[in-house]
Amino acid sequence: MPKNVSWGERGNWGATGTWGARDSAGRKLDLAHWQARLDALRAEHHVPGASLALLVDGTVHELASGVLHRGTGVEATTDSVFQMGSIAKVYTATLIMQLAEAGELDLDAPVVDVLPEFSVADPEATRAITTRRLLSHTSGLTCDFTYDSGRGDDCLARYVEAAKDVALDCPPGTAISYSSVGYNVLGRIIEVLTGKVWDQALDDLLLTPLGLTHTMTLPEQALRFRAAMGHLGEPGQAPDPAPEWDMMPRSAGPYGRVVASAGDLVRLARMHLAGGVAEDGTRVLSAESVALMQRRAVDCPDKWTVSSDGWGLGWTLYDWNGVAGYGHDGASIGQYGYLRVVPSAGVAVALLTNGGGAREVYAALYRELLAELAGVTMPEPFGPPARPPAVDFAPLVGTYRREGVVITVTERDGAGHARYAFVDGMKDFSEPLEIDLLPVTETVFAGTGVGAAFSEDYMPVVFSTLPDGTGCVYIGMRCGPKVA
Repeated sequence: MPKNVSWGERGNWGATGTWGARDSAGRKLDLAHWQARLDALRAEHHVPGASLALLVDGTVHELASGVLHRGTGVEATTDSVFQMGSIAKVYTATLIMQLAEAGELDLDAPVVDVLPEFSVADPEATRAITTRRLLSHTSGLTCDFTYDSGRGDDCLARYVEAAKDVALDCPPGTAISYSSVGYNVLGRIIEVLTGKVWDQALDDLLLTPLGLTHTMTLPEQALRFRAAMGHLGEPGQAPDPAPEWDMMPRSAGPYGRVVASAGDLVRLARMHLAGGVAEDGTRVLSAESVALMQRRAVDCPDKWTVSSDGWGLGWTLYDWNGVAGYGHDGASIGQYGYLRVVPSAGVAVALLTNGGGAREVYAALYRELLAELAGVTMPEPFGPPARPPAVDFAPLVGTYRREGVVITVTERDGAGHARYAFVDGMKDFSEPLEIDLLPVTETVFAGTGVGAAFSEDYMPVVFSTLPDGTGCVYIGMRCGPKVA
């Protein structure tokens, strides 16, 4: 038996000695096959290490492959922990729903009713931002506001104060725009209502009741475990270890700083699949709150960046040819995670990785796994059609801006081009990206040269219009209004 597979309640030897497990319906899972596929795809796409967890009819099966750090050669195991980036938002949303069902919070009341110090530049917009809009990314608050507010317990309070003058991506309630700032505001709401720092509230209200012993938020906690190192490098080549293990400030916690094993991530999903009940029978969330989180709050113009069809309260929602699902993606510095849940089949799949072509491993592996385990047909990789449509690009030309980014769209010899430049607090993040725009439809384009961390081959660039008639462009699920 491969030494990087965890067993106990997570799997078993078959009666004939075959490496495999049977779910409660008697279906045999060929875990040796999935181990081989994980190994092969990881190697093919230069991913140093990966951990995969499968939940099938209530039983968790865990696999691991590769190394946690190419420099040290430490092996990835099923109890290894990875940085999960934005998957942290699901944890924060779950805590908010606990407070709402306890009567501590009205999802539709203005945020300022709980946080009087919260504001944006427009007083009218300030009153229009509710907790529900924060959860569904319809608050208009931006995403890429980077501010290191220190390591103290006041880091979230200081972050929310610093974000007061940051421009909105769009008016509240008018459109979706993926917002990490919004989730930090949610984290601060949790602190005010519980009287605890966000990290402690997460531990007390969610991690401990669920028995998630391999989930944490701080580096000093992660060092108790085998922790994956992020890796960075050029697409198609073996990446090198990142310069630091964790380059995010403590204040990133509510939107992007939960560290966990793949198995623990799937166990969180199991609670949601079970209508809010933990494995030991503890009621963590009401069935009504669980259902509300999965109910569509807004459609997504960009249905490709994270495979989203819409958004609920915390969850990304998927429609796989009529089969409904939910989940979330996440990325930190050189680490990438993917969670998919298919409630009709009682299946959840979590993949955590530490660099390389992680998106390509996810796409190939999940396409096979979800087809076999849940009867799901995932969409083909995003890209331009064999016969691209003729597009009048002139109406799309212009300058689009949101906090930290200016996108300049031009037309060159009848073809579209975008220059994606980092400004403000993001100005030192990267050199500008030069993106050729290949038409998919009249408003959807496949952008080139961005890298597999964002898409399998092409970056979706989606043009849309806000209710007031303002044009906008979506890149990375963020709404950039047209300013010139």
